Amino acid sequence: MFSIDTYTNRRNTLKKKIKSGIVLFLGNEESPMNYFDNTFHFRQDSTFLYYFGLDFPGLAAIIDLDENREIVFGNDLTVEDIVWMGTQPTLLERGRSYGIENVQAVNKLADYLNLAKLSGREIHFLPPYRPENRIKLQDLLGLPASSSHESASKEFILAVVGQRNYKSDEEIAEIEKAVDISVDMHVAAIKLAKAGMKESELAAASQQIAVAAGGQISFPIIMTINGQTLHNHYHGNTLKPGDMVLCDCGAETNLHYSGDLSSTFPVDKQFTAVQKQIYEITLRAHEAALAKLAPGTAFREVHNTACRETVVGLSELGIMKGNPDEAVKSGAHAMFFPCGTGHMMGMDVHDMEDLGEVYVGYDGEPKSTMFGFKSLRLARTLEPGFVATIEPGVYFIPELIDQWNSEKRHLDFINYEEVQKYRDLGGIRNEEDVLITSEGYRVLGKRKPKTIEEIESLRS
Repeated sequence: MFSIDTYTNRRNTLKKKIKSGIVLFLGNEESPMNYFDNTFHFRQDSTFLYYFGLDFPGLAAIIDLDENREIVFGNDLTVEDIVWMGTQPTLLERGRSYGIENVQAVNKLADYLNLAKLSGREIHFLPPYRPENRIKLQDLLGLPASSSHESASKEFILAVVGQRNYKSDEEIAEIEKAVDISVDMHVAAIKLAKAGMKESELAAASQQIAVAAGGQISFPIIMTINGQTLHNHYHGNTLKPGDMVLCDCGAETNLHYSGDLSSTFPVDKQFTAVQKQIYEITLRAHEAALAKLAPGTAFREVHNTACRETVVGLSELGIMKGNPDEAVKSGAHAMFFPCGTGHMMGMDVHDMEDLGEVYVGYDGEPKSTMFGFKSLRLARTLEPGFVATIEPGVYFIPELIDQWNSEKRHLDFINYEEVQKYRDLGGIRNEEDVLITSEGYRVLGKRKPKTIEEIESLRS
């Protein structure tokens, strides 16, 4: 945990951003996998953690702006609970660690909110992403579960985004801890891979490192020989000579700050000549994107820079052709790069995605609807304190190639005859996590191997 002052100051800052009413925070509950007592790994709501720090289920909290009250609602353990869970501090003892002096039983929350509703006071809440919290809002506020997302407080959303987007020094230190563990996860996978292994064996080795460090994985591990599938969580394939493995994984610390890295490496000791050609293009795009990072620069331009460099590289191989800027403007690059160059990162690996990308990554501006560009999660002007990922890639997706070819799309920019030579290559990306500084940027954590030479040295 951070200091009491950290949490107290966060709540005090929030109070200044919302004019009046009651600010309602819903913590997360245990979620059963297949029956009530067999639950998924518990993960507290990130915004609840950010302001209140309490990391266990069964909680809610309010900040009453008009009465200047902060209350956490929850129940202390019964003797029967202690039999199964052991002795735990009381809710008040835990709350005091985060600057909370007022705790009440969870059944008192409904009474408090009902009185506020009768007085015509506004109750602010964030868009719920779990069904149980939709039901809670229905019970507490009389909102149909189907409309709770749309009824969320924009004022509250903007206030939270306006705080959590800017990482403090202590948050950055925690993120770097997560990134360092994440690098170890990648290095282990790169070293261990060999023909005959299952993807699941590499995934397990990586996850073990995150858990052994006292945390968890920050998202389900992608460890696949089918790197052309952007979010491939299937781990049942056997590694074969000539394959490449795309590893996308990260650690989450016990304070719930995330790392998010990607690596691509050969199953053989070395990349093939063709693999090297495409790998170098992705690395050039990656370095071009990094060089563009600076406060005052829109991340949309960082993305466009990576796209343009990708087109230039593919054109050198005859896969693409024509003016690179026009190719990117038309969306032709998205045949090979259908996703975004990066996203915000912090307590959530896609930071605050539950609050809406249009607020977090676009500063309220609308997103593009064009294929490729619509998957860009971050486009807004960069500012010091932002933490983001950089992860351009090149992907050969046979189904997409065949569809665009049959529809004769972008014939001025894509040489489909040449594309066919690479259709079974898969996908390649590298990913690093960066902090925007007043001078430019800094790559967070220890160095992750990413050049061909660095990768091959670990495969020897």
